[in-house]
This record gives sequence, structure tokens and C-alpha cells, in this order.
Amino acid sequence: MFVLGLVLGRAQGRAEEADAVSLAEAKESPWLLTPTLSSDPKLGSNLGVVAAYTLDIDEGSRPSTLVAFGTYSDTDSWFAGVFGDVHWGYGKHQITTGLIQGTIRNEYEDFLGTGRPANTTDDIESLFLRYKQRIRRNWFLGGQVITSNYAIGADGLLGDILEQIGLVGFDSNGVGAVIEYDSRDSLRNPRLGQHFIAHNIAYRESLGGDESFDALSSEYTRYMPFGDGHVLAVQVQGRWTRDAPLGGFSSVTLRGYTRGNYLAEHYTHIDVDARFQLRSRFGAALFAGVGCLYRGVSDCSDSGALFPAVGAGLIYNVKPQAGFVLRADFAVGDSDNSAFYLNLGHPF
Repeated sequence: MFVLGLVLGRAQGRAEEADAVSLAEAKESPWLLTPTLSSDPKLGSNLGVVAAYTLDIDEGSRPSTLVAFGTYSDTDSWFAGVFGDVHWGYGKHQITTGLIQGTIRNEYEDFLGTGRPANTTDDIESLFLRYKQRIRRNWFLGGQVITSNYAIGADGLLGDILEQIGLVGFDSNGVGAVIEYDSRDSLRNPRLGQHFIAHNIAYRESLGGDESFDALSSEYTRYMPFGDGHVLAVQVQGRWTRDAPLGGFSSVTLRGYTRGNYLAEHYTHIDVDARFQLRSRFGAALFAGVGCLYRGVSDCSDSGALFPAVGAGLIYNVKPQAGFVLRADFAVGDSDNSAFYLNLGHPF
């Protein structure tokens, strides 16, 4: 199932740090316009643009961000959307919402691990809304709702096979709860602290969807400074499903792999990202990770369920005071999987 590729907004931190960030951002333009670029075996090469605007609603809250984005690829794929991350109430409240729509023409070189190429067309429309409230210092609690229309189309024999195995897409509507802990020192470019978030989505036919199943996602990241301005970020991430159709299975999310190309009920990875401060606004990164797709934990003892990835990147501080970075990464995975990314922001 298509997982809304939105970069979710981050939780509020200390009011004192928020005031300092807001004061610094006032010295820079609130507008940001930057290109994005990526290339992978699924979508081919695609070029996009991101436009962002930041504003301060009150002195005690983190800056709010409004974003519009779009991309087009040489496989005639496109998607566009809008995203909002709004903080108010002197750091007590946050709403994150987004809308995305597009047509993705997939060119798989190794579809579902069969070793065979495949071409499919995915039509996507999705809306996401999440609300969180501070309950105690760095702890937040809230809820979320998602509605999406996801349809997979393919011609000939492949279309028949996709229908037989149940990978045809569906309309899905779900609700869930969110709990979060955030002690990071910065909203967009953290150098110190921890971040934990866990949330579920209960997809139900009674809410107007085609399927009823559950998905639980969790992520823990720790940021550790070292040397002269360098940062080591370590992330552990997982997604687990119950009674999910094939279209709702979990997929590999490490850089270098194509989402949707490998599927299983559950997925977990560990990703290590070392960020080095170079001269002026420039930096560099080295990263490595390994993920596992599994039905039972014992499956991860099989090398066929493991997905390693390594890579390197360059970092440019577009707006140092606001914490916006532009990052170019090249990642290599197993079985000829590789990808290039030019994105706004760190992967985590």
C-alpha cells in the first residue's frame, strides 16, 4: 500500500530554544525555494521543486512551516502536494497535515524479488491530518486520520498476476493515536537529543474503506555530537501489520531501495548517519544500515530477508539560522539496488 510520503512535522521543544530560533530566523527571508532530484530503478530520473514559508504564530512556539512541492520524472510520472506544520499555544499544540496526488509509472527491474522486470501505473490521492498536544515537558499525545485512494494498473499477464496476488490497490480510511517524546535541540538540523514516536492506523471498512486491517509504526532516533561540530545520528524504525492485504504490507524504507519493490507483513531497520561539518556552509555524510522484512522474527536469520545499504552524501546549509539543509545522497543496496537523492532536509 502506498505510504504517504510526507515528511511529518517535528514536535515542540523547550520554549527558550524556540525563542532563539525565531529571533534568528527573523534575520533571514521566510521564503525558501529549492530544486529536488532523484534517480532510482523504479521512477527513473525525476526533477522537482519545493517552496516553503516559515512563520512565528507566538513567541513560545516553534516556527510553523507551509510547503508546496511537485515532481516529474522521465517515466512520465508526477506527484504534487501541500504540507503544513503549525505550532501554537506557546509550544503546547501542533497540527501536521498534507495532501498529495499523482500518477506513478513504475519501472521495476526486480519486481517483488522475482528477478523479472515489470511496469505498473499507480494512481494516488491521499489526505493526512495529525494533532498533538504537550502533556508533560517533552512528551506529546494526539491522534491522526488518513484517507487515501490507491489504484494499481498493469496490462496483459502482469495485470492478471497482480489481481491474483491481491496487489491491486484500494480505498483506505483510518484513524489512530500518536505518542511522542522529543528532546532534540533543533527542529530541522538536530545535533543533540532524542526523538521517539509511535503511532497506529486502524483502517476500517466501517469508515468507508475497502479493507479492515491495522498498522503500527515506531521510530527512535538519537543524535550524538562528536569532534568539531560533527553529529552521529542513529535511527531504529519499524512497521508491523495485522490482517493486512498485500497492498498494505510493509516495505523497505532504507535509502537505495525502491518502496513497494519488496513486501512483507513487518519491517524493521537500523540506520546510522554520520554528519561531518566542513568549511563554511558545507558538510558531508556517510551512512550505513540494514533492514529486515519478515513474518516472524526468526525470518531475519535468513540472508534473503535482509537488505543492507551504504552511501555517502554532501550537505549544504541553505538557511543556517533556520536549520534548512539541502542534501545530496547516493546509496547502494543489495542486488543492484541504488539511488540518488537531492532533497531538502536530513533523512531523519
